[in-house]
Amino acid sequence: MSESIQDLGQGFWTIRGDLKIGGVLNVGTQAALVRLPSGRFVMLDSYPLRGKLREQVMALTDGGRAVDAILNLHPFHTLHCAVAAVDFPQARLYGSRRHWARHPDLSWQPEPVESEAVAAMFAPDLEFTLPAGIDYISGDERVHAGSLLAWHPASRTLHVDDTINLLPVPRLLQPLFPRPRIFLHPSLPKAMLTDAGAREALHSWLHGLAQRCTQLRWLCAAHSGLREFEPGKFSDELEAAYHRIERKLPPG
Repeated sequence: MSESIQDLGQGFWTIRGDLKIGGVLNVGTQAALVRLPSGRFVMLDSYPLRGKLREQVMALTDGGRAVDAILNLHPFHTLHCAVAAVDFPQARLYGSRRHWARHPDLSWQPEPVESEAVAAMFAPDLEFTLPAGIDYISGDERVHAGSLLAWHPASRTLHVDDTINLLPVPRLLQPLFPRPRIFLHPSLPKAMLTDAGAREALHSWLHGLAQRCTQLRWLCAAHSGLREFEPGKFSDELEAAYHRIERKLPPG
C-alpha cells in the first residue's frame, strides 16, 4: 500500500493513505477532496500530507487556500486532525464530540459534523447518513462500527470509514474471486443499541442506503481500499453483507 490521490471524476478525488499499526502493519486509511460548484473544496477526513502527495493536493487546491472545510467523519479517526488543521489553517474544522474531546486545542466549529446543520451546508453536493440502530460513538473504545457516510451523487461515490469494508482477495485466489467482497465491520454486533427495534432499524437503514446508491460506481473504504462497481451491483452486495452478519446480531 502506498500514498496516492486518484481522480474519480466529477469533482471527487480519493486520497489513499498509510496507517501503520505498531510501526509495522500497514492497514491503510483515507481522506478525500470534493470540489464544489464554486470551485472551492471540502476535505473529507484528515490525513498528513507529505512528499509527492502533498505537492499534488496543494497544486489542486491553490496551495491549500481553496479548501473551505475539513469534515472529520469517523469519531475514532482522530490521529491526523491537528496536522490537517495546520495544512489548511483557513478551513472550517468539523468533527464529532469525540474529536472535540481529543483535540480541545483546535478551533472546532460549534456544529457537530453529524448534525443536520452541517448536512444542509453542503447539500446537494454531498449527502450524509448515519447508520441507524447502532452507536455512532461507542463507549467501548474497540468498537468502531459507527461512522458518518458521505455520498457524492455527481461521481456516484460513497466514502465510508469502517462501517462498510472491502475484504481483500489473496493473490492466489484472485483468478477465482477477482474483486474484493463487501463486509460490515466485525464490531457491528457490539455497537448495536439496546432499544427495541434496533436490529430492524439497521436493516432498514442499509436497505435505504442501497436504494440511494443503486447507481454507485465507486466505494471508498478507509482501511481496505477502493472498488469500482457496475450500476446496480452495489445494492445486492450490500444486502448480502448484511445477511452474512445477521445471525451475529443481538435479537430485538
